[in-house]
Order: sequence, then C-alpha cells, then structure tokens
Amino acid sequence: MHGIYAAVFEPGFFASPQVHVAIAVGGVVALVCAIIGVFTVMRGQSFAGHSLGDVSAAGGSGALLIGLNPIAGFVGLGVVGAAVMDMIGVQRLRGRDLATGIVLGAAIGLSALFLYLTATTGATTGATQQVLFGSIFTTTSTTVSIVAALGGVALAAIALVYRPLLLSTVSPDVAAARGVPVRLVGVTYMLALAVAVGLSSLAIGAILSTALLIGPAAAALRLTRRVAWALVVACVIGVLETWLGVLLAYDSYYWGSEHLGLPVSFFIVVLIFVTYLVSGAATALSARGAARSRELIKVPAAGTEG
Repeated sequence: MHGIYAAVFEPGFFASPQVHVAIAVGGVVALVCAIIGVFTVMRGQSFAGHSLGDVSAAGGSGALLIGLNPIAGFVGLGVVGAAVMDMIGVQRLRGRDLATGIVLGAAIGLSALFLYLTATTGATTGATQQVLFGSIFTTTSTTVSIVAALGGVALAAIALVYRPLLLSTVSPDVAAARGVPVRLVGVTYMLALAVAVGLSSLAIGAILSTALLIGPAAAALRLTRRVAWALVVACVIGVLETWLGVLLAYDSYYWGSEHLGLPVSFFIVVLIFVTYLVSGAATALSARGAARSRELIKVPAAGTEG
C-alpha cells in the first residue's frame, strides 16, 4: 500500500499550501460550472458560454493591466457582457446569436489590446499564460473566500429560479403561457452563467473555460435523462476531474529530470474530453443492449402467435 501511495502522490502533495488552495478553488469552481453547465447544455447556449469566456479574458487581462485581482475582471466584465447580450436580444434564437457574436468580437479585440499593453509595459509577468490558460497553483489563499462567495451567489440565483428555469428551458412557450417571467428568468440565468465562466477562467484559463462548463454537464446528460441526477453526476465528474488534474499537474513536476511541470488546465481538459468519449460509448452500448432485449422479447411473442 505504501508503494502505491508513493507512486500516486509525490512528496509534499498534501502539505503544500498551493495544493490546498488549488483543491479548494477547483472544487468550488467545478461544482458551480457543473450545475450551471447542465442548464447551459439543455438550453443550447454553449456558444454564449464560450463568448463569455472571451469576455472574461478581456476582463482578466484588463484587471492585471491596472493591478487588480484578475478574478475581479473575469467575473466583473463577464457580468457586463451577459447583461449586454441580454439587452441586445436573447429571447429569439437569431437575436441571441447576433448578440453573442457582437459581444464575442468586441471581447477578443479588448483582450488583444490589454494583453499587448500588459506585455509591452511589463506590468505583470506571465499575464498571457495566467489569463488564457489559468494558473491555479499561483492563486492566493485569500481568493478562496472570494470564489466561495461568488459561487454561492451564482448557485443561490439558480436555486431561486430553478423550477421556472427548468420549465422555460424545456418549453419556453409553455412557460410563457403559464405566466412564468421568462425574460427575468433568462437574465438571472445569464448572470449566473457569467459568474460560472469567470470562475472557470480563474481555474483553467479563459480560453479553456468552456470545457469545464460544458464537458461534465454534457457527459452527465448522456448518462441520465433525469435533470436532478444529471446535476449530481455532473458535479461528481467535474470535481473528480479537477482534483485529478491538480494531482497530475503536481506529479508531472517529478516526471523526468527536467522538472517541467505541465499545467493543470491541460490535464483537466484532457480528462474532460476522455470522460465525454467514454460517456458516449457507454450510452451507445446501453442503447444497443436495450435494442437486443426488445428483439429477444419480440421473437418468442411472434413464435407464440404462429
């Protein structure tokens, strides 16, 4: 057992303060992204989540440029972007895509400008890496409480509108006919989505934030059709993948003699991709098994009738 433990956990893993912070921040972010991600996949707004990731990149790079904590930029500008997208028009599919495209283009332009200014002025070392691909091991312990508070606000907003949000997600027309304030529910969801994307950007970088938002949720919805179970499964998948990514990133420093240390975001995204493929294979095998069972049931029935 000691040999297995030593092979899995490199020296100092459990004693490292950076690992403690990464585990705490990563766990909270994974939970928030998993829950909000389920609704994002069901509502077909993955593109909106991706666009808000680019908005978060602009916010994070802008915050670093002026010397602020990047989480303020990730979440702050993300919320502004979500509000602008809703203001331009998200009720109809065509208007939603138009608003998303406009915000996406503006965000990419701002990100390029802020990162260029940061690099040329030398305001922050490694700003591009931190914003685009994350740097969870450099996150300070004071950020944990901020992440927990923001995550709690986002989940509280989703819990507050859970039933009307679920109804408007499944059938917007029925929700409107029953008097559900579809626009208000949509705005609440978009703001929660912006917070989730901003937190994900802090953990694995703005350019990869959609993976943590969409991947575990999409895999969970493949494995179960019940929304409540999908939320639970997505949370389990997201947290395990994030924590395992932290472990592999820490251990990778000891692989070989160069001590390179691969980024956490790389491992998390790879694990998400593999899990999604496995969930698809499991779903296909389950469907094939159900089809064979139906065929076996029909054959004796047909012979009996003859």
